Amino acid sequence: MIKNIGIWISSLKIRHQFFLLLLLTGVLCFSLFQFLWQNKWEAAYAARHMGIVSIPESHDDFFQNLYDHAKEYSVPDSENNLKQQREFAPFFNLCDEYTGMYIYGADDGIYRTGRFPEYFYKHSSFFYNLSANFTDNIGEEYVELSLHFKNGYYSVQVYLYHNAEFIFYYYIFCFIFCVVLFLSALLFFINRKMKSIISMEKDILRMSTGDLEHPISVQGNDEIGILGRELDHLRMTLRENIIQEQESRKANQDLITALSHDLRTPLTILRGYLEVMQLRRNPEIHEEYLRRCLKKTGDIQELTDRMFEYALVSEEKEIPEFSVLTTDTLLQYLRENCEYIRLAGFRTDCHFPEESAELSSDSLMLKRIFTNLFSNILKYGDKESPVRIFCVIRTIPEQVHISVGNTVRKEYSDADSNNIGLKNVQKMVDLLGGRLDMERCQGAFTVHLTFPLKKQESSPFRLTLHR
Repeated sequence: MIKNIGIWISSLKIRHQFFLLLLLTGVLCFSLFQFLWQNKWEAAYAARHMGIVSIPESHDDFFQNLYDHAKEYSVPDSENNLKQQREFAPFFNLCDEYTGMYIYGADDGIYRTGRFPEYFYKHSSFFYNLSANFTDNIGEEYVELSLHFKNGYYSVQVYLYHNAEFIFYYYIFCFIFCVVLFLSALLFFINRKMKSIISMEKDILRMSTGDLEHPISVQGNDEIGILGRELDHLRMTLRENIIQEQESRKANQDLITALSHDLRTPLTILRGYLEVMQLRRNPEIHEEYLRRCLKKTGDIQELTDRMFEYALVSEEKEIPEFSVLTTDTLLQYLRENCEYIRLAGFRTDCHFPEESAELSSDSLMLKRIFTNLFSNILKYGDKESPVRIFCVIRTIPEQVHISVGNTVRKEYSDADSNNIGLKNVQKMVDLLGGRLDMERCQGAFTVHLTFPLKKQESSPFRLTLHR
């Protein structure tokens, strides 16, 4: 129950919390003041017996002395008779400094003489008026007597102020204590809110320096808590945007690097054809080489168009353009690359299937996959060993399997490489839904590729290339 009330209070707006605090604290402090004031005499008794304060007491025989000594004095006829006033003055010596006495005629009620308590002369009339206004003269005791003086009976009014000083200071103590308690509750509330604001300020300054990992402190469900949650949400959004921007920038850089690397292979092939034509050894094949050169320029143009396309749209990763192809298209790409490496002096051992099947893929990516793989053969392959190329169409599961393998030259067998081409191949194979496996064994390098055929989307089409 108390926990639910705390949750409800924390969900209120700050002004409502402050108003509720004012109301509850005000009622509590007022009730406490009333309780302390109603028990003032108990407090006076306890303070007197504990020795905390010294409260003067009137003498027990004071009134008896008044009766006994009244017969020795004559009450002045009027308050203006100074001689009679001086003669009667010793009678007031029976009163202590906290006692006041006023004498009136018994028949006519006219004031004859009196004595104001000397205590109030010492503390000025301000103390008396303040005490009377605050305490409503609660510390005052009043007794009216009829005394027989030498010249007859007179009405004597006696005022005792022995408790007035304690009552006044006790009232001030109760008032100040309750006010301090009231203000302390308000200051505690304000201090808590200020701590939340200061903590949030530190978090914001930390965030402004670029530290987006440190969370914004959130306390309560009021305006400060809501602001803290929104700032923390802003922090996380900024952090995610920066991370996405960095990843996007890296992806674009990787994409440009991959496409730039892929451009080198058709350019190298084009250069090779042109160099062969420049030798003019076989004029009868010039037309065929010119056709192939034009085809490679088309491949280069297609790659550059794709490069500009991704640069303009700022895609985070390359998206394949799927179309229905046949395995004959794959074999055509393989034959073209086999013929090119043969021109470079390599021997090939090819085994291709006679049957055909369909698959959904991106023709440009397939070209780039093969050109990257055969480009690595040109760079690292040993011409003394044949390049082994196999293609198999499987029915269970329905997939095409191609393997290309070659022997690596000794000077490259232990050399480190950044493998940009193979990394590009891995990315493109993943985008096309295939699988890439690589093997190294006793100087031989083999690449395996797997892709699904179109008849069953769930079955993988596997292309294995040995290199």
